Amino acid sequence: MTTRPIRVLIAKPGLDGHDRGAKVVARALRDAGFEVIYTGIRQTAEQIVQAAIDEDVDVVGLSSLSGAHNEFFPEVVRLLREQGAGDVLVIGGGVIPPDDAENLKRQGIAAIFGPGTPTRDIIDFIRREVQAVRT
Repeated sequence: MTTRPIRVLIAKPGLDGHDRGAKVVARALRDAGFEVIYTGIRQTAEQIVQAAIDEDVDVVGLSSLSGAHNEFFPEVVRLLREQGAGDVLVIGGGVIPPDDAENLKRQGIAAIFGPGTPTRDIIDFIRREVQAVRT
């Protein structure tokens, strides 16, 4: 029996219009064999969660450079749980101060990857975490 590829949704919540980093990560994940859904910029938490459920993803990757991470990231986690998809791994990236990153982790974000993080680190983290859930 073969398992399906890891499915990752990459989203840019809020009004942040800078998506270069999200696109770099999406491409790296795709090149590593993941199925990647990129929702584009200016997404609401509700839109992100609906897409995650519709696409049956294993992981939601959120990117924020606008400073709205403390609002949007926990809201996505909350809505996923409310919709019965609390097992979806949620990770974040962008310009996020260390104190905010720790607070976000306490609220259910599995990991925060800042600027300059090697994409290999993100790939390895996702593989390890999804494998742990699948076994």
